[in-house]
Amino acid sequence: MFEKFANIFRVPDLRKRVLFTMAMLAVYRLGAFIPTPGVNATALEHFFDSQSGSALGLVNLFSGGNLRRLTVFALGIMPYITASIIFQLLTVVYEPLARLQKEGELGRRKITQWTRYVTVVLGIVQSLAIALTLLHGSGGLQLVLNPGPGFVIMTVLTLTTGTAFIMWLGEQITDRGIGNGMSLLIFAGIVVGLPRAIEELVETARTEKFGAFTVPALVLLVVAMIAVVAFIVYVERSERRIPVQYAKRIVGRRLMGGQSTHLPLKVNSGGVMPVIFAASVLSAPLLFSQAAFVRNSAFLTRVFDALHAGEPWYELLYIVAIVFFAYFYISIVFRPDDIADNMRKYGGFIPGIRPGKRTSDYINDILTRITLVGALYLIIISIIPQILISGIHLNHLFLVGPMFERLPLWVTNGLGFNFYFGGTSLLIVVGVAMDTVNQVESQLIMRHYEGFSPRSGRIRGRRAW
Repeated sequence: MFEKFANIFRVPDLRKRVLFTMAMLAVYRLGAFIPTPGVNATALEHFFDSQSGSALGLVNLFSGGNLRRLTVFALGIMPYITASIIFQLLTVVYEPLARLQKEGELGRRKITQWTRYVTVVLGIVQSLAIALTLLHGSGGLQLVLNPGPGFVIMTVLTLTTGTAFIMWLGEQITDRGIGNGMSLLIFAGIVVGLPRAIEELVETARTEKFGAFTVPALVLLVVAMIAVVAFIVYVERSERRIPVQYAKRIVGRRLMGGQSTHLPLKVNSGGVMPVIFAASVLSAPLLFSQAAFVRNSAFLTRVFDALHAGEPWYELLYIVAIVFFAYFYISIVFRPDDIADNMRKYGGFIPGIRPGKRTSDYINDILTRITLVGALYLIIISIIPQILISGIHLNHLFLVGPMFERLPLWVTNGLGFNFYFGGTSLLIVVGVAMDTVNQVESQLIMRHYEGFSPRSGRIRGRRAW
């Protein structure tokens, strides 16, 4: 294994890419220690402690813990993800943008440039919302040392610039590094929290939070994490293979075709992106939930409180959003009509299925079924650990809430463990790690070096974002 790992540094181009990626990740982590000027760090820490278990923690997860400390990278890449969602939706419903996307590299560059502009605009809006929230404080805490317009301007300028810089870092890793720039930034932000997660588990064991059941609970937690990792790897490598037969044809003086192959369709072709998209959309209300006009309105307070993690309406919307984005992402990535046309162009056909429209419909039907399985898998991985953390507050439902008052506390309030590496984070870490290994392995094999995986089969990473 060490010999295979050493092969990375024997290839000059690959060595430069790996070292460049590590340097960019180091710069990203350096920004996690530069605080935003004028913020009361102690009061902010107490504020996030009071918000533990809410959806705010998920946003903090994607920012690598920068939001909790309100560093210059506090917004993370969430504005970029939101901007990407907007343009991907527009390419489906807005015909001029769809034509631009089909123009090839030039069209994609224009869309990417517009995505950058929208990212900066969203960064300004979100940083302004954060600055105004900090000015008003929370629960009697003064989160700003010197309140005033100067603090608002400085915060907006700092956080927006940090977001633009993170976007540039991700693009540099994608172009000049080993790829998957944005995914690797999220990956790095999650992995650095591992020491703190272990420390919290050890502290839980010392305080004996569950009495005599503390040690068995911790052992069960570790076993569950290992089982979840194994389950994620199994599903990420699962695929539906459609047999494809190519007819024999003569090209010049050569006889081409006449071979049997397959069209692989991954069970979870969208990877972790449906989860990230869903979390990004549902995190939008957090920007306004602490605003003064919300807290002064009983109706708005009730609405925004129902959109916190653990609340039934939040969990329901989260599930619906994951299913929607799973199908939406597949509709962008896979085009059954194009696949059928290319297959017919090169003399290929699916046994028992007519070429053309019938082939396209057949592929689309299979995609529809396996995408539903992939969406259910993402829901299981994301929702169940979240319910174990904060429970599901069925007793908060309007009118029917009293019917659930007698449920056990671990159902309504969760187990109380702070699973830093819950389902969503494990899904991101394992998925991005598989992608990265797969890309490095492809580079090695292309240069006639042996990859990491056994010869019997390579790791099949999911499609990267």
